[in-house]
Amino acid sequence: MKVWKMNGAGNAFAIFDARSTAFVPSTDQVRQIAEDLKADQIVALERDVARDVFMRIWNADGSEVFACGNASRCVGKLLLAETGKDRVSIQTEADVLKAFAAEDGQITVDMGSPLMGWEDIPLSEKMDVRGVDVKVGPIDNPWLSRPAVVSMGNPHAVFFVKNIDDYDIPAIGPLVEWHPTFPEGVNVGFAQVIDRQNIRLRVWERGAGLTKACGTGACAALVCAARAKLTDRRANLILDGGTLIIDWQESDDRVYMTGPVQLEFETEI
Repeated sequence: MKVWKMNGAGNAFAIFDARSTAFVPSTDQVRQIAEDLKADQIVALERDVARDVFMRIWNADGSEVFACGNASRCVGKLLLAETGKDRVSIQTEADVLKAFAAEDGQITVDMGSPLMGWEDIPLSEKMDVRGVDVKVGPIDNPWLSRPAVVSMGNPHAVFFVKNIDDYDIPAIGPLVEWHPTFPEGVNVGFAQVIDRQNIRLRVWERGAGLTKACGTGACAALVCAARAKLTDRRANLILDGGTLIIDWQESDDRVYMTGPVQLEFETEI
């Protein structure tokens, strides 16, 4: 079985070609692979009757998830080279994603439309998704409160902050990740709006912790910022591992993510 180690803006993946040989790792095996290969997520490429590939995703803690934007760009890069097509389709548990080449060797993925109903996130009860009742810190003077939420095939809560460096994300992230408001857990974004075209972002990923980049997190942050009129619908998301361009198009309500992809090495097992 061929294995690729790749990263998208520093978000690291071990990608297994399971189109000919079944790849059904246990939770412990996923954790070990993630540790050995220093991967944020493990990905399996499986055959799909209607699409170019089916993409299955596990977090480093062994839990299976339904969406990962940066992994989709890495897989898109592999499939574009393999098939010679201008555009490839990737089936996931969440949606069908389409990937195509952009300028300077970058890859764009159509991430679909954001889901904004409280039950789509999902939340434990009906709340205003523009600012849910979640607080971190003293009740009468919380450090953070009322994150905006959205689903990009996986749940995201986004706190808008004045200075992202003021927050101990590894300490705060786990407090929100499994807050009772989020029955399936949540990815936690910390977004600093620089201007209408630039957002500084760090993300505590559900099941993976603090990563160098989170593609769906970047999409979620842009959607939440644009929805609140803090930015335009297209902006640069500046993450620890690189910059992603997120474009939430008004014409079709779909979110397009563009960014760099790197193949670190490939091997066979």
